[in-house]
Amino acid sequence: MKDLAILTADKDAEQTLKALLSKRQQSLGIRAIEYDIFVHPERDSGVRTRCVDFLRAYANEYRYALVIFDYEGCGATASASQLETQLEHELSAAGWQNRIAVVVIQPELESWIFSPSSHVIQVIADGQWSIYSKYHPMQGKPSRPKETMQQIMREAKVQWSSALFRELAEKVSLQGCTDSAFQKLVSVLRRWFGE
Repeated sequence: MKDLAILTADKDAEQTLKALLSKRQQSLGIRAIEYDIFVHPERDSGVRTRCVDFLRAYANEYRYALVIFDYEGCGATASASQLETQLEHELSAAGWQNRIAVVVIQPELESWIFSPSSHVIQVIADGQWSIYSKYHPMQGKPSRPKETMQQIMREAKVQWSSALFRELAEKVSLQGCTDSAFQKLVSVLRRWFGE
């Protein structure tokens, strides 16, 4: 039996999670684990609406399951925290009792990227501080993180790629990410797999 099944919405999230779980165990405060990441073909809305049916088949193959998707694009009217509670309840009833966590990122994965790290500037702005600072003041997170990231990358002539998310997850300090969804992810992983 493997440790963890993860259902997420896209390759960017997949690469972020792969980097965190394979390269950043010490920073996360967890042991090495065996996991599989499944990317839902219907993206955020598919993860939200079909995660129960999708993961039901795996309840006896994995110790734990994690569902992670962006609030932006999932099509829900309930709040992110309401979605997490509702889906955790439904997944528990589908065979994952006390072995499930749902993390809804508000508004989207790109909000995890913005931190006061030179690695962020190097990766998404090709080291061009003037471009980075034009679109993102160093205080707080942008309200539209994906669009901000796209603007910076477009002006810096950096090609969007899931590999960028992996590189950022491998290099940027995890201490700088204060996003509540990221903090929930770390807390859940430590509870399940802490050293």
